[in-house]
Amino acid sequence: MTRSLFLPLLLFSPLLPCSAKVTFNEHIAPLIHQNCTGCHRPGQNGPFHLISYRDVKKRALTINDVIIDRYMPPWKPTNKEMHYANDRRLSDDQIELFGSWVEDGMPEGKSSKKPKVPEYPSGWYLGKPDLVIKMKGKFEVPAEGRDIYRSFVFPLQLPEDKWVKAVELRPKAKSAVHHALFFIDSNGAARKMDGRDGKAGISGMGFLRQGGGITDPASAFGGGNGGLGGHVPGATPAKLPGDLAMFLPRGSDVVMQTHFHPSGKKEVEEAELALYFAEEAPEVNLVPIQIPPFFGATKGINIPAGEERYTVEDSITLPVPVRAVSVGGHAHYICKSMSMSATLPDGKMITLMSIDDWDLDWQDRYQFEKPLDLPAGTVLKTRLVYDNSASNPENPNSPPRRITWGQESDDEMGSVTLIVVPENNGKIQAIKDAQRAQLITSAAEAIQKASRSFLNVNNYDENGDGLIQYNEVPGRMRSRIFGRFDKDGDKTLDKIEQTEVQKYLDSMLGGFRRR
Repeated sequence: MTRSLFLPLLLFSPLLPCSAKVTFNEHIAPLIHQNCTGCHRPGQNGPFHLISYRDVKKRALTINDVIIDRYMPPWKPTNKEMHYANDRRLSDDQIELFGSWVEDGMPEGKSSKKPKVPEYPSGWYLGKPDLVIKMKGKFEVPAEGRDIYRSFVFPLQLPEDKWVKAVELRPKAKSAVHHALFFIDSNGAARKMDGRDGKAGISGMGFLRQGGGITDPASAFGGGNGGLGGHVPGATPAKLPGDLAMFLPRGSDVVMQTHFHPSGKKEVEEAELALYFAEEAPEVNLVPIQIPPFFGATKGINIPAGEERYTVEDSITLPVPVRAVSVGGHAHYICKSMSMSATLPDGKMITLMSIDDWDLDWQDRYQFEKPLDLPAGTVLKTRLVYDNSASNPENPNSPPRRITWGQESDDEMGSVTLIVVPENNGKIQAIKDAQRAQLITSAAEAIQKASRSFLNVNNYDENGDGLIQYNEVPGRMRSRIFGRFDKDGDKTLDKIEQTEVQKYLDSMLGGFRRR
């Protein structure tokens, strides 16, 4: 927008009285303190401070660019018609206001108008916790290098069941932590895996697959028996509304799956986690509905090198009425967009979440400003799009290579999880049954897809020799396929061995059809 067109709009903006000049002390400081200073202050993860006039003026051109691009403050949903309780979006008026200040030469304004710098709690944001637990051991995050994905055990094992209203993380390696998810380990499996490589924690993102104690991976996003939500820098921790709470079974540990991004200086992680308990169990339990289930494991994700719009879709029909509490997604690097919609029985469609520029570094959960009533018969649909081309700057491989489903950061997965509350706990089993039916259908479709495509060696035969070598099969499938069908042990599947694999896949498909 040109300056001449911008001024009339600015003069009638509710943010600025007519004929007033935009100054830092009167107009810009409140904007910065409300939206930026929480992260950009001492002890937090922002790479520089944004508190004083001097701080902001020094970075003003950069700030103007990133807020126009909506890169900052970090807020990914683009569906403006949906109202979220934790919304960090700047309004168009706020962005215009900052731009006007920059164009006017960034005046400081009268000292009498200078606002008081906000006071931040020196302790826990949500007040005194009911319990604080510390991660087992210390982990050194290097100054430079690739991103690190690592899981840490918080020994707990309480003697009785608890219900959790909120969790609040206090990381020590604040500048390096990009996000964390909190899982519940009900059988001590994580303790046994901890430190196997000589360092605190569990390497990579595969402990869910190996641990066995995680009852429901989708629940880490804040519902059901399996998780306690997550932590994203810049997001304000909040307690669940009403009597809602997350179940923490007795004898469990908490496992934090952490994404570190080296910050340029060595840091040591020794995080603390605050737990806030409900006084009593909620009247109705939270239930996660994840689409596709198991982070897309059943969708047969197999993205060829160079593919720009590989699409995964899935849906489920609600068997009972529910109230939707929050929504959030998860995928890895090459996911470009994700969405979840709800089509009501009368045909009305509601976009629950739409992200058109997915970024693994800024995944979050989005709590609805008011819980949404979704009647029985509502169809929930998700759509995820992946870009495995060389033009995708987030692609971890150069040149691009085929990417399949997996739990490591350079694999892919993807799903959107809606946390809901049914009318009563007696309705929960109907939701679980619907999800199980969806899981079986998705698995059958994945096997059918694999059965149809396996003998088309172009799907796996990277060197075009008509054979399938060990390193041409996705890592998660190698030991299973070659251990069973590579009869001569040469780590190559010839035509006869490929046919045996085909028969095996067909037999599995038949088993699913009979269920």
